[in-house]
Amino acid sequence: MTAKIKPSKGAPYARILGVGGYRPTRVVPNEEILKHIDSSDEWIRSRSGIATRHWAGPDETLATMSVEAGGKAIADAGLTPEQIGGVIVSTVSHFKQTPAVATEIAHLLGTNKPAAFDISAGCAGFGYGLTLAKGMITDGTAEHVLVIGVERLSDLTDLEDRATAFLFGDGAGAVVVGPSQEPAIGPTVWGSEGDKSDTITQTLPWDVYREQNAAEVRYPALHQEGQAVFRWAVYEMAKVAQQALDEAGVSADELDAFIPHQANMRIIDSMIKTLKLPEHVTVARDVETTGNTSAASIPLAMERLLATGQAKSGDTALVIGFGAGLVYAATVVTLP
Repeated sequence: MTAKIKPSKGAPYARILGVGGYRPTRVVPNEEILKHIDSSDEWIRSRSGIATRHWAGPDETLATMSVEAGGKAIADAGLTPEQIGGVIVSTVSHFKQTPAVATEIAHLLGTNKPAAFDISAGCAGFGYGLTLAKGMITDGTAEHVLVIGVERLSDLTDLEDRATAFLFGDGAGAVVVGPSQEPAIGPTVWGSEGDKSDTITQTLPWDVYREQNAAEVRYPALHQEGQAVFRWAVYEMAKVAQQALDEAGVSADELDAFIPHQANMRIIDSMIKTLKLPEHVTVARDVETTGNTSAASIPLAMERLLATGQAKSGDTALVIGFGAGLVYAATVVTLP
């Protein structure tokens, strides 16, 4: 007789219950970047919209920043750490191959043996983590899941690379995902285009750096083909964003907020135009003072919109992340 496996019993839907963020105390203006590259503040602002970014100090590690952001998200959700059944951390700047930093974060937060793991999906990492958390909730393997995007990209920034030195910042953003009786996280439109994987990449893999004379080889850093990434983001990601709206059954007119990955102000402006977003839609522009924080950028921008009153609880928001891989993820959510 063939054994029958019991079906999973999860919540009918999932929603974001709380959000939290952490920005390092050190603020780095463009003037500091210009000490290392031949450029100007005007050029940086016109190309990216970035005026300042935050860089982490020695004590602001991936774990400590995540604990700050995660603790705020848990409190914002009205929960305690013991109620967290899963911790998903998206990062590309964790220098230990193993163990996952998620396990350390879960311990420091005071959770009770949750499932904990890291994912690497670049600037789309928050969307990937959110989708995985939604599945855990509806599958019944966890009742509440903490999703964290955290980066110390200053560790991977080549200050002499004129194309990227001004782009990256550090920080952590987090949300708690929990059960819902109505849809509050739409279908995710996600994917990858591996044929373009060399447009955003680490300059040197760790094993090659180890094998070569470190005194003669530059430390591995992030590098990107700016124009190729810009064209891809502007033309292809607007299509993905529209598909996410269509999958959720939501029109641009029904949106309250647009929270794209904070990579570049020109990309954001182009997407607004292509999507024909109405003027009433609040647009996250956190990149101006936070820079590109990769997986942390969407939850950090979400937290700032809510904290400043530019968006409110219950608003409908379109979120989209895109980056190295090249990978992307877009969905429509109800804000906590």
